[in-house]
Amino acid sequence: MLFYLNGIFTGLLILANITAVKLFHIGSWVILPAAVIIYIFTYPIIDVITEVYGKKDAQRTIHAGLMTQILALGFITITIHLPEAPVFKDQESFETILNGSFRVILASLISYTVSQNLDVFVFNLLKNRHGQKKLWLRNNASTMLSQLIDTTVFIVIAFYGTIPLDVLGTLIITQYIFKFLAAICTTPIVYFLVGIARKQEAKNTLGQ
Repeated sequence: MLFYLNGIFTGLLILANITAVKLFHIGSWVILPAAVIIYIFTYPIIDVITEVYGKKDAQRTIHAGLMTQILALGFITITIHLPEAPVFKDQESFETILNGSFRVILASLISYTVSQNLDVFVFNLLKNRHGQKKLWLRNNASTMLSQLIDTTVFIVIAFYGTIPLDVLGTLIITQYIFKFLAAICTTPIVYFLVGIARKQEAKNTLGQ
């Protein structure tokens, strides 16, 4: 089960980076990157890994995700600069979709590393206090705090100095509210995956 969770986690990260250039709106004043729809699901997965397999395995997953993102960016850069064939007419579109600015990429990697490790730290801290009880509390508390840090760090690094401060603050608040509500909605997913993972671990233990 851990193998599958790791695969889904890293896959979602790469997918989020690719879709980050698309912006969508909710109503007339909330504008969000499409990546947020994908990225919010990485937190429940890392919480499940922390809950069932422990802090060290969760940290290994985070490190693997960071290395995978760096490798993906390297390979994407290489493919962008490969000489296009005469029959390939979409080079400009290809670059637009895949070639994010260095500042945005740097913001993404820093916010990811800080927030995901914070999520594991807070989740594990609450688990040591409550044992297997109150999974909903440590899942939501760790995710909501880490999402606040993730949103703030990313937007400040990516956009500070390029847009007015009031717009910067609005971006942080609106994105965090969306992530806050999404974290609550993903709680049943955490319970479902934890149940499956624990049953699998129990079978593996009996099989030994």
